[in-house]
Amino acid sequence: MHRLLVAPLAACFLLVSLPSTVRADGDQRGSMPAARAPEQLRVEVLETLPHDPEAFTQGLEVHAGRLYESTGRLGQSSVRAGEPGRNPVVRAQLEDSLFGEGITVIGRTMWQLTWRNKVAIERDSRTLKELRRLPYPGEGWGICYQQLHHRVVTSDGSADLTFRDPETLREISRVSVTDGGHPLVHLNELECVGDTVYANVWGTSRIVKIDTTTGVTSAVVDVRSIYNASTRAGILNGIAAVPGTDQFFITGKNWSTMFRVRFVR
Repeated sequence: MHRLLVAPLAACFLLVSLPSTVRADGDQRGSMPAARAPEQLRVEVLETLPHDPEAFTQGLEVHAGRLYESTGRLGQSSVRAGEPGRNPVVRAQLEDSLFGEGITVIGRTMWQLTWRNKVAIERDSRTLKELRRLPYPGEGWGICYQQLHHRVVTSDGSADLTFRDPETLREISRVSVTDGGHPLVHLNELECVGDTVYANVWGTSRIVKIDTTTGVTSAVVDVRSIYNASTRAGILNGIAAVPGTDQFFITGKNWSTMFRVRFVR
């Protein structure tokens, strides 16, 4: 007889103690915490530098004092390196059939992705000489190197960031990126800073800061304030952290200007 009473009493206790929300139609369901909205930031311009207006920028990165930049479009794709704001000291052109995309430097070597050619190119980071090519599945968009985890992070225009082996580009795992609880698609050019990734959102004036453990967008930077300062023919696409500082270089496709900035409240 005592066993018969235990289940009903326990069920009543659970019904009373569970938090619930009441919908307009009378349905009661367990409440879920709302997704936290990302912090809203803006850019503080510290320096304005010239940028090649012919460069259809696909990737931007600073390593060992050098600014590396990759460009796209069939017949115009390249990778170049030099001092920020000056003509590049080294440059490598891709064959006309390849559409260049993101780049990242890993010590003495660097990776350059291609868009739909399904190939990734490894180069000498000093001379930009091609060392080898590897098959690359899907579309190549952005890429950056997380030194803390010894892995590269790539994007393909979806809401996913894919973590890859830096030697073979083999997929290790992936995380889906959200903004306010919703999938954030069109992740494009990437910049790794510690455990976070900054990503340009293709076709917008936004740069997002992403926690690579959870995929949650923790901050959004709106860069519309610099658009009027640049004779811009294309969209925002280029973000490079300046090592040892809280500063970044940002530019866009066919912009005549590049900016050294901070992200501030």
